Amino acid sequence: MSEHDAVNHPKHYTSHPSGVECITVTEHMGFNVGNAVKYLWRAGLKSPGALEDLRKARWYVDREIARLTAEKERGGGSAA
Repeated sequence: MSEHDAVNHPKHYTSHPSGVECITVTEHMGFNVGNAVKYLWRAGLKSPGALEDLRKARWYVDREIARLTAEKERGGGSAA
């Protein structure tokens, strides 16, 4: 890929040393976990920097924990 495509293939999601694009991995995850991984993946690669991305990732992890906890308390599913 020679040209930067900010919509379909943003650099902060395609610059992993493995050559794997973030969406290739995250599309197989649930919403909250996928978003957490997305923010971890791009941490420090997009302005304003790693700290904001890490906080966003933590927000999605906390949201997923709350979702699974509520599900478990309702007696549905097995939250790990």
